[in-house]
Amino acid sequence: MRIPLALASYLVGSIPTGYLMVRLAERKDIRQLGSRSTGATNVLRVRGLKAALPVAVIDVLKGFLPAALALKLTEDPVFASFCAFLSVLGHCFPFSIGFRGGKGVATSLGAYAAIAWRPLLAAVAVFAAAAGLTRYVSLGSILASVAFPLFVLAFGAPKGVFAFSLAISALIVLKHAGNVGRLLRGQERKLGEKSP
Repeated sequence: MRIPLALASYLVGSIPTGYLMVRLAERKDIRQLGSRSTGATNVLRVRGLKAALPVAVIDVLKGFLPAALALKLTEDPVFASFCAFLSVLGHCFPFSIGFRGGKGVATSLGAYAAIAWRPLLAAVAVFAAAAGLTRYVSLGSILASVAFPLFVLAFGAPKGVFAFSLAISALIVLKHAGNVGRLLRGQERKLGEKSP
């Protein structure tokens, strides 16, 4: 049962929501626009809230459903965390569009909600504070992702859950490498700024 669950987690995560939304609406590749990510934040900049909202909801569900199902069927939070990692991996590197996807934030949010909601609430507070004060979504995402594994430890989750949360955090930070460079150069777009 575990192998099919793991495979399904990656496949569900690989659904390129933002890519499909923009491709079907405008016949454009979202990866050639804005930050070149398929995630909801880039869709928001490129096409507005009406398009970005369903992308965000589906991307969250892509993380929540595999992790919640794995937890229900196996009652093993460590395996559920592994499935969470695979769904985020699929979102970041979807096989169907050449392994160029999103940055994993919304999908990890959904996954964390299924397996570690208390640490998630603490990480969301970090995101809200950082993004609210600076209006940089990327900075809030990076800080929240780095903080989440620490909150997992603080709340006493199993070490395996911590290990996979650390892997997800590393993946998200890696996918934000370009944002880090733009932040350091003062070129990162703030929330609400449209892409040219």
